[in-house]
Amino acid sequence: MTQSVVVQVGQCGNQVGCRFWDLALREHAHVNKTGVYDDALSSFFRNVDSRKSDGGACGFGGRIQHLKARAVLVDMEEGVVNEILQGPLSEVFDSTQLLTDVSGSGNNWAVGHMSYGSVYREQIVDKLRKAAEHCDCLQCFFLIHSMGGGTGSGLGTRVLSLLEEEFPEVCRIVTSVYPSPEDDVITSPYNSVLAMKELSEHADCVIPVENQSLVDIVNKIKHMSDGGKPGLTIRKDSSIISGQGGLRGAEKPFDAMNNIVANLLLNITSSARFEGSLNMDLNEIAMNLVPFPRLHYLVPSLTPLYTLADVSVPTRRSAVWLPMPLYLPHSCCDSCRAVYYS
Repeated sequence: MTQSVVVQVGQCGNQVGCRFWDLALREHAHVNKTGVYDDALSSFFRNVDSRKSDGGACGFGGRIQHLKARAVLVDMEEGVVNEILQGPLSEVFDSTQLLTDVSGSGNNWAVGHMSYGSVYREQIVDKLRKAAEHCDCLQCFFLIHSMGGGTGSGLGTRVLSLLEEEFPEVCRIVTSVYPSPEDDVITSPYNSVLAMKELSEHADCVIPVENQSLVDIVNKIKHMSDGGKPGLTIRKDSSIISGQGGLRGAEKPFDAMNNIVANLLLNITSSARFEGSLNMDLNEIAMNLVPFPRLHYLVPSLTPLYTLADVSVPTRRSAVWLPMPLYLPHSCCDSCRAVYYS
């Protein structure tokens, strides 16, 4: 089984990453009832024996001792990273995975990309190498960042270029959060344009996420659930709710939006983490969906975004009709132009 490393850059990247690791742990806790460290867990987590002085990793098939995320957290402000370290996920990360500063990038792409990128280059490369050394078969780097902020767009794209330089054979999938037209950061359009050039040159796949679309989705669902009509209560295991509390519970303002992005990443990697007839390699995403190297922007889609509490969703059937175009013999009848897989 292959492993992937998640690189979170900037305030937005670390907030989305926090929700991602929370949902990933919940997903594996729901699936893995035996408490055994298996291939699915190894995709994003290391099993570390804290009783050993060197913190050595435990092999497959053993009991889960202490899970450590395969992640690198980078931010030029300490606020979000310190909040993660003081929260319920504090045990999932350690100091060797973190890189922070105190001044921030001032919403300036050039400061993040050129200034901080040059100052912290060696430290970033060192942390990326250490994360890669813990993998038996490193397959992919997932970079999560925003396009509007100085650290996310500037330093995030600098980290992307470092990944291509240090690990040219490893797939680089980038999740970029684009700013909305009502963004309060005046420099966000300029940061986005400058970052787009770097994404086109150094990424293998880019999954763009529009911030305004997330706001509209969450507001529409919240308005519907607040309508007072019976049967409109949303389940706690929906894509916009983490499962802890609800829309009016202890959720933070951006948690519902971040949960959508986190669920999107989990669904993309589920076929590579879990066994099944549709199991596929993450490299096949780029191989099948990218016709030209620079034309690698993929439109994400996720459904269902929510499930009503009193609605029973039937299980999906493993059947699909596939049209067979052009290369069928002309003598075939119309009924032969589809193949049924069950």
